[in-house]
Amino acid sequence: MTAIRAIGVVVPAHDERELLPACLEALARATRAARALVAEVRVWVVLDACRDDSERIASARGVDVLSIDARNVGRARGTGVAALTAAFAGTPPERVWIANTDADSVVPPHWLTHQLRLADAGADLVVGTVRPDFRDLSPEQCEAWWAMYTPGVANGHVHGANLGIRASTLLAAGGFAPLPEHEDVDLVERARATGAIVRASDAAWVRTSGRASGRTAGGYARYLREDLLPLAQRAGAR
Repeated sequence: MTAIRAIGVVVPAHDERELLPACLEALARATRAARALVAEVRVWVVLDACRDDSERIASARGVDVLSIDARNVGRARGTGVAALTAAFAGTPPERVWIANTDADSVVPPHWLTHQLRLADAGADLVVGTVRPDFRDLSPEQCEAWWAMYTPGVANGHVHGANLGIRASTLLAAGGFAPLPEHEDVDLVERARATGAIVRASDAAWVRTSGRASGRTAGGYARYLREDLLPLAQRAGAR
């Protein structure tokens, strides 16, 4: 068991002026809680091809802000990780924890402390769950979601909005690939192949946008829009 000494949070963002404030307010609460256990806790927001005032919003909240023009979430996460590992270069990578979420998501106050407890107990990678913002869904979608998921039970699905990994594990797996989507699933598969200890948990679920039009063609928005109802219907027919 190797105790964590530093935590970095990476948040990719593409034109998220409406949802970014709530994301950063939630992260501020989570980082305050984590600083009671770990001295170094920092947040990097990676603005990717932003044309709105996301930069102004992020800069006003005291986080580290990076800008790229790639329209590629894998590159955005990788850019944040590079800055994070450089900032914590004096700390052994096995003692650095990299937490990942998205700019359209709201983490709970105990999000980082929960990941930290799992890491200090030996986890190299934490796969957390998400729940959509039910205000964005139709009544039929809400009913289907609750029919498919059981609160308190980790389903093992990988979401970049709720993912934590030891820096040494991420480096051993080769980092985030420059993929336009599913970079999170790709990383977890490669980390498992290195023998990483993976823990799935629903104890610190993250609320993420339930919007019908997402930032990538095959992301969570498409799942909610196209897959959720048919999957629930098939599950109910069994």
